[in-house]
Amino acid sequence: MRYKLLFVEDEADLGNVTAQYLGFMNFDVVWRSSAEEAFQTYRESPEAFDLLLLDVQLPDFSGFDLAERIIRINSKQPFLFLTAKNDKKDRLQGLNIGADDYIIKPFDIDELVLRIRNILRRQSKTEEKGGNSNSDEIVIGDILFQKNLLQLNFTNNHTLTLTVREAELLEYLSKNPDRVLKREDILLQLWGDNDYFMGRSLDVFISRLRKALIHSATISIDNVYGMGFIFNTRKGDNAR
Repeated sequence: MRYKLLFVEDEADLGNVTAQYLGFMNFDVVWRSSAEEAFQTYRESPEAFDLLLLDVQLPDFSGFDLAERIIRINSKQPFLFLTAKNDKKDRLQGLNIGADDYIIKPFDIDELVLRIRNILRRQSKTEEKGGNSNSDEIVIGDILFQKNLLQLNFTNNHTLTLTVREAELLEYLSKNPDRVLKREDILLQLWGDNDYFMGRSLDVFISRLRKALIHSATISIDNVYGMGFIFNTRKGDNAR
């Protein structure tokens, strides 16, 4: 299967070399050099692309702004950011928007290919579980979690859509309720890496899930200082 990528990069030499190499690695690549061109291309075919590769620093508006516009059209669209800035705030901003990954320029092209394939592999696993089967619906306290839709449905009729990694994390937590889960165990079990960046990413995903669980009367996530987290299946007075 050839996956289709929308690649947004304004540096001509880097864009040309990267697009050609990704094509050689069996991807169909549509390369755009500005955010506006990329947005118009995406708006014409919002279901056409398996993954977006978005440069953060673009000549018209930022990759962050572009991602937010695209999410309004298709909240399930996987994407990663490319940036020349090794700035933790930028990385966390990208993850807060919902990015599946982040890579710093200059990057090794084979590392980029590996990161792309990892995202697409996770996405494929989620889609393989799709359909209307009840096995793709998990009841977690007062929440109905539809894995195939990456969607949470609350009893107050509120619904939220998760990213693939948030959904993976929620499913893992829900299978290990009411006990301390160590940070390193979560990282290794889910994503096979326990480095600093993935640790910060986990904090972002936990924070986003906490915001979602405000709508639940029975589920919460607590920190355990110096260790990890507890996924509470009944809300106590001090749950947060």
